[in-house]
Amino acid sequence: MQKVEKFTPEINKVYFIERHTLIHILSGEGSIQVDFKNYFDWKEKAIFLEKGQYIKFLSDDFLVRRIEFGNEDKFYNNDVRVLFKHLISLGYIDLLECEECNTFLSKSVLTDNSADIIDISSKQWYWQNPFKANKEEYHVIFDVKEVIDDEYSNNLTSTDLVDLINDRGYNAQSLVKNKIGLSIKNLMSAKRLQESLKEVAFTDKNIQEISYELGFKDDAYFNRVFKNSTGQTPKQFRENFDFKNRDLFTQDIIELLKKYHTHERSLGFYADKMNLSIKSLSKKVQSKMNTSFGQLIRLELINTAKLMLIEDQPISAIATQLGFEEPNHFSRFFKHYSGTTPTDFKLKKYNS
Repeated sequence: MQKVEKFTPEINKVYFIERHTLIHILSGEGSIQVDFKNYFDWKEKAIFLEKGQYIKFLSDDFLVRRIEFGNEDKFYNNDVRVLFKHLISLGYIDLLECEECNTFLSKSVLTDNSADIIDISSKQWYWQNPFKANKEEYHVIFDVKEVIDDEYSNNLTSTDLVDLINDRGYNAQSLVKNKIGLSIKNLMSAKRLQESLKEVAFTDKNIQEISYELGFKDDAYFNRVFKNSTGQTPKQFRENFDFKNRDLFTQDIIELLKKYHTHERSLGFYADKMNLSIKSLSKKVQSKMNTSFGQLIRLELINTAKLMLIEDQPISAIATQLGFEEPNHFSRFFKHYSGTTPTDFKLKKYNS
């Protein structure tokens, strides 16, 4: 049995995922955060999250559809797990490229057949083929990920990990490196870091206890590894993540960006508005939002540009309103940060 709801999430609140879930953001501006990574390009996507993950909405104007699936056995199917067991980013389906997915979400989401979207989406995921692999290669790659998720705290070597994977005639280490650009050791380190962040942010356990549970030889070594990876000590990270209190800094800075981003891009301007020094603002954005201030401004510009393109405003007019000296300057900016030209974006939208 699945649970379907539409809701307006609270800004900066941590929503823990307790069952395999599909998140479809219907409207809003800003970024989302999943497992300590910020994502800006969430529009026109169906996002899949598995138990144990979390999602935060770093703005207060999102409208979200959430489908929680009840048939847990289904998610251990080799073809379906690709949606939920993320390698280096989120599992998602591009709704502009999947008419069947889009139709289902727009018309059938309240029926008893919501689980059908899983089958539709897994087929679409393989069609998208994000890592340019065949299905058998994907099975080997996700077998590796399964083992890492089970064994990350046991100090296994890369060889130990590969030995735990069924031999299908592939060199698992070279396959993983070739297809996703990371070594098995990198994937293991990333998993341990992610679990470290969760333990530090969401529990009251002391650092020694966390380091022991995650398989580090001592808490001093854990502190060094943690700081090298995040730029903060575990104590600093716990304070800055602000899980329980959820201060208003994030909301305040996003509201300022929404209001002024089309004509103010100076860090000094926003620092004055926040009564902070430029250095303090930059540091606080990085620690609180896990991104740079420049990235936040670029996000607002891209999102505004997309809305204007959807409204079929001329590219020259958009460039002027967003403060670009020439239309070609805007076009280069848009392509660099969105991956497509303004013209191609409009065509893709119209052909969806």
